[in-house]
Order: sequence, then structure tokens, then C-alpha cells
Amino acid sequence: MQESAYSDRVSQAEGGLRERKKLQTRAALTEAALRLALAKGPDNVTVEEIAEAADVSVRTFFNYFPHKEHAILGRNPAHLERALELIATAPAEQSPLSTMSLIVHDVLRDLISEGALSRRGELIMGSPSLLYHLMLSSMDDERQLSEALTERIGDPLRARLIVTNAGAACRVAVEMHKDTPGSVPADLVDAAFQLLAQGLDPDYQKGSS
Repeated sequence: MQESAYSDRVSQAEGGLRERKKLQTRAALTEAALRLALAKGPDNVTVEEIAEAADVSVRTFFNYFPHKEHAILGRNPAHLERALELIATAPAEQSPLSTMSLIVHDVLRDLISEGALSRRGELIMGSPSLLYHLMLSSMDDERQLSEALTERIGDPLRARLIVTNAGAACRVAVEMHKDTPGSVPADLVDAAFQLLAQGLDPDYQKGSS
């Protein structure tokens, strides 16, 4: 029994160490990709250069990212996994928009802690290639989140509108933060979600002229 318990503790420790190393490797790759893209331009950076700057092999790079654009964008599948988990485990009394607000703030905290929010945003806005890959990945994320929210609330149209508008609110808040010195991204997100909750145009009338 004691040997079994000891083995379990060793396995847990080894698993924790592996996860920390994976996080460190991913962070090193995204930082190297962003740094090189800022210095040379995204189109002039190669996977080989990113891997060398992060002190890993090209094969290791492709264990984390399908192409250089995802590395420059800092795409992290853990964000989507956490978001899907938050939807699946949300309390019954929690509104869908409240759940999406928690998801957006969760991702935003990671982006801010990485210190690359404004630098990466400027780079993306100036690169058609990065914008294209961001659009594709965002559409796939929204599809999966919409499916998960549909399972919870049973209304696919409402689920899709909530998820899509939540993503738009986050993007607008980040863009406004870039253009408004001294602004706080989280506050802008809160203000955007409040507008969504209240209705952007309460006086809307179908077919009015």
C-alpha cells in the first residue's frame, strides 16, 4: 500500500513537471516568434529561426504549432479547453453571457500577463497573413463554443449570437485599448458586455423606415 501511494506521488510529480516544461516551451516559442516577427516582419520569419531562437528542434516546434502564424499569434489550445470546461460546468443559474464574460476575462488575463497584448495587436493589424489566420482560428473557436453552449441552452441561434458577439466585444475592447492611452482592457470588456446585456439598440423596430 505504501509503495503504491509513493508511486502515485512520483507519477503526479512527474506529470506536473512535464506540464510545466510544456508550458515553458510553448511560452519560449511564442515569445521568440513574436520577437522575430516584430524585428523582421511576419512574412520574413521562418519556423527554423523560431525554433533556434527558442532553443528547440523544428520537430518540437510542430508539436506545439501547425505553422509559424499560430506561434506569432500566441495560439494556446488551453484557452479553448478552459472555455469549453467553463461552459460545461457553469451553474444552472448563471446566464450564458455571464459565462462568456468569465471566458473572455480568463483569456485576457493570460494575454496581459504575457505582456504582449499591444505588441501583438499592432503586428496583427499590419499583416494580412496574420489577420487571415486569426480569422480562421477564431471562427473555429466560435464554432466549438457555440456547439457547447447550444448543448447547455438548447437554442443554436441564441448560442451562436452570444458567442460571436462576446468575441466581437473582446476584439473591439482590445482595439480601443490600443488607441486609448491609459485605458484598462478589462474595464473596456466589462463596458462592452454591459452594452450587450442591455441591448445595443432597444428602440430597434423590424422594417422601420
